[in-house]
Amino acid sequence: MSDALSQSLHLPCGAVLKNRLAKAAMTEGLADTMNRATERHVRAYERWAKGGAGLLLTGNVQVDRTHLERPGNIAIDNNGGLEALRAMAKAGTSADNHLWMQINHPGRQTPGGINPAPLAPSAVPLAAVETGAGNPVEMTETQILDVIRRFAHVATVARDTGFTGVQIHSAHGYLSSQFLSPLSNRRGDAWGGSLENRARFLLETVRATRKAVGKDFPVSVKLNSADFQKGGFTEEESMHVVHWLNAEEVDLLEISGGNYEQVNDMIGRNQNDAEGVVRKNAAESTRRREAYFLDYAAKVRPLFNKPLMITGGFRARPVMVETLEAGELDMIGIARPLCAMPDVCGRLLRNEIQEAPAPERVMTLDRKALDAVMGAPVDDKMYRTMESWSQVAWACMQILRMGDGKDPDLNLTLLEAFGAYDANEKAATAALQRS
Repeated sequence: MSDALSQSLHLPCGAVLKNRLAKAAMTEGLADTMNRATERHVRAYERWAKGGAGLLLTGNVQVDRTHLERPGNIAIDNNGGLEALRAMAKAGTSADNHLWMQINHPGRQTPGGINPAPLAPSAVPLAAVETGAGNPVEMTETQILDVIRRFAHVATVARDTGFTGVQIHSAHGYLSSQFLSPLSNRRGDAWGGSLENRARFLLETVRATRKAVGKDFPVSVKLNSADFQKGGFTEEESMHVVHWLNAEEVDLLEISGGNYEQVNDMIGRNQNDAEGVVRKNAAESTRRREAYFLDYAAKVRPLFNKPLMITGGFRARPVMVETLEAGELDMIGIARPLCAMPDVCGRLLRNEIQEAPAPERVMTLDRKALDAVMGAPVDDKMYRTMESWSQVAWACMQILRMGDGKDPDLNLTLLEAFGAYDANEKAATAALQRS
């Protein structure tokens, strides 16, 4: 059956995506202690490539080994591993699909066990102390320019090792997103203050990246619709940035939202019902309940005349088709369903299923068991935050299984996932520190 999901998409640079489904970026944690790609990446990405998506976006690849989102990140920082990247790229493009490397610098969201004093736009620590982030140090202009250079360098390595595009990560509270937010960027120089100055880091990174890879190589940006924090990066400001990006040589814009301080928004759980799906009122249409950035997409559509992608909430096939046919966006980003059903995109394309799996709708964190683990009852806010992080951990543990050549374990509970993830990260951090 051929419909909007199966249509190809031509990008401004000349590249063509074979369909309208994308595996959105998810942190993998599969790298070795030198932060190089491994056979585990090959296994996972070959499986996802054969799963049917026209575009696969990698988990965030870091530009600096001293700044990681977690110890198992790939980093490209004079640490070798080019052949391993070539193997990963070959596996990830094995089904005539695209594989784009998402490029990132976590800034102040670097765990303290990896870097106790990470670089950031300003010395403003994360309010979410449970993340264990380091205490940030304000960057000098020389350091800012060095990071921009690093983004361009990593993009070049991606192109030369067989990846078919790159995405600049400017969402979820990482460094580029930190520059955009007045809460984390309190600089008084040309890189802070006005929105134009706060957006300078992102725009200069886009320009440097495009110059490095040439005009015929896809360059994408992932941007927050908002940080969902009082005094933070607002929807109105985001729309201005979208307008500026439209003037740049960008091939696709992906919309997301939230950060580590607003993890519930980042994974779509604020203003939710018990199932964890955004439902602002009972009369709201199914598609508005599902894709929680569609309202924002409608506002930015007139400002961005290039391909637009939304990641967040899409589960029902009819909603995906309707949204594409209405021209509200051009690509559907899917993430967590691929942790439960790696070939979900192919099944949707073949019309074998009408809805992607949504384990997050039914999984809850056992509160009594959590209280026992914590040694005392947790309040409602902490419980909700812990449940959100446990859902992230659940997805991460499924990716680790796929890296090991195993099927997802759908019987894994949130509490088990949280415990296993915590143990894995501690062991990986210790190994990284010894390397």
